Amino acid sequence: MSSPTFTVGDRVRLQETPPYLKTAEPRPMLRPPQLVKPGEIGVITAAHPGGQWAVRFARGSFLFDSQQLEWVPPGVGE
Repeated sequence: MSSPTFTVGDRVRLQETPPYLKTAEPRPMLRPPQLVKPGEIGVITAAHPGGQWAVRFARGSFLFDSQQLEWVPPGVGE
C-alpha cells in the first residue's frame, strides 16, 4: 500500500494520535498528544523528509507521518 500524497495547503484530518507530538519548528520539541484530537482538521504547511508533513492545527504546528493523515475535500468540515 502506498503512502498518501499531499501538497502544501491541503486540509487533512488526523486519523490517529501518536504517543507524542513533535513540533514543526527548526528545533523540534516533544509535546503531549492531547494537544490534537483524532478527527481534528489542519492545514499542511510543509513537506519533510521520510514522508512526514508539517500540519498547522488550532493549538500549534506538528509533524505527522502520511499514514496518520487523511485528505479532506474542500467544503467538508468548515
